[in-house]
Amino acid sequence: MSFLVIGECVADIVRAPVGSGVADRVHPGGSPANVAYGLGRLGRDVTLLTQLADDPTGRRIEAHLRSAGVRVEVGGAPDRTPSAVVGLDAEGRATYTFDIAWSLTAPAPAGLAPDHVHIGSIAAVTAPGADTVLAETRRLRDRASVSYDPNVRPALMGEHGAAVARVERCVALADLVKASDEDLAWLHPGEDPRAVAARWLALGPAVVLVTRGARGSFALTRRETVAVDAPRVAVVDTVGAGDSFMSAVLDTLAGRGREELRALDAAYLAGLLRRAAAAAAVTVSRAGAQPPDRSELDAAEAVFGVRSGRAS
Repeated sequence: MSFLVIGECVADIVRAPVGSGVADRVHPGGSPANVAYGLGRLGRDVTLLTQLADDPTGRRIEAHLRSAGVRVEVGGAPDRTPSAVVGLDAEGRATYTFDIAWSLTAPAPAGLAPDHVHIGSIAAVTAPGADTVLAETRRLRDRASVSYDPNVRPALMGEHGAAVARVERCVALADLVKASDEDLAWLHPGEDPRAVAARWLALGPAVVLVTRGARGSFALTRRETVAVDAPRVAVVDTVGAGDSFMSAVLDTLAGRGREELRALDAAYLAGLLRRAAAAAAVTVSRAGAQPPDRSELDAAEAVFGVRSGRAS
C-alpha cells in the first residue's frame, strides 16, 4: 500500500504560556507533512509532494521527514520556509499565527502511482498552489482512494462563503474526511457537528470522522453512526494531535477501497476511532508533533483503547 500526501511543510515555533519560564521551541510541522511523517513512523510507503525553501529550516524539515522514511518530492521552492507561531494556553491548546505562502507548481513525478492520496489544510484551499493539489487529486483518484482533512486555519481562509465552497469542493473529491469540531464550528457556526457531517456525507465520501478533543470522536457512514470517548492523558500540548489521529486512521484502513469503506460496520468503526485516539493520546503527551511508531501505537492502544470507554 503506497501513500501520496500533497501539502505544506511549516516550521512550528511553539511559545509556552507567559510566565512559564520555558523557552520557545521550533518543531517541523504542517498538517500534511505531519500526516506523512506519522505514516512513515508506522512503516508505511509514503511520498510527500510539497514545497521547501533551501534554507536551514527547510533542510531541517526535510531531514526530519526522511528520518521516518518519507520520500520528499519538491514541487516548488519559496524564498523562505513558512512558519507558524504556536501559542499555548494553560491546558496546552494551540492557537496559530502564520507567515506562509503556498504556490506548488509541479505535479507528482511521472510514474508515481499511489494507492491512496491524502490532501488537506492550507495546501488544499490556498491559491495558487491549491489548483495543483486539486488537479493532481482528480488525476489520481481513478485508481487511488482519497482522504481530506480541512484542518481550518481561519487567518488564512479569506472570505467565509468562498472558504466554505473551497472546503466542500475537497470534501466531494474524498472517500474519507476527518475534521475537528473546531473546524466545523468555524465553517458552519451554530450547527450540530453531526448534521454537518451528514451533509458532507451526501457530497460523496464513504466515511466522515469528527474529533472533539477531550470529548472523543465519532464516525458517520450511510449506515452507521459510532462515537467513542477520549482516553484520559496528561497533555503537554495538542500540536499535531489531529494529524496523528489521521495517520493512524489511514494506516488502519490501508488496502480498503471505496466499496469496502462504505461497508464498514459499527464494531470496526469503533475500533478505528479507539486506535486513532490512542495515537493522538501519545502525541499530546509529548511536546510538538511527535506521533508514535508502530510499537508505541500498539502499546498505547492496549492502554488507551480500554480507557476510551463506550461506543454508541
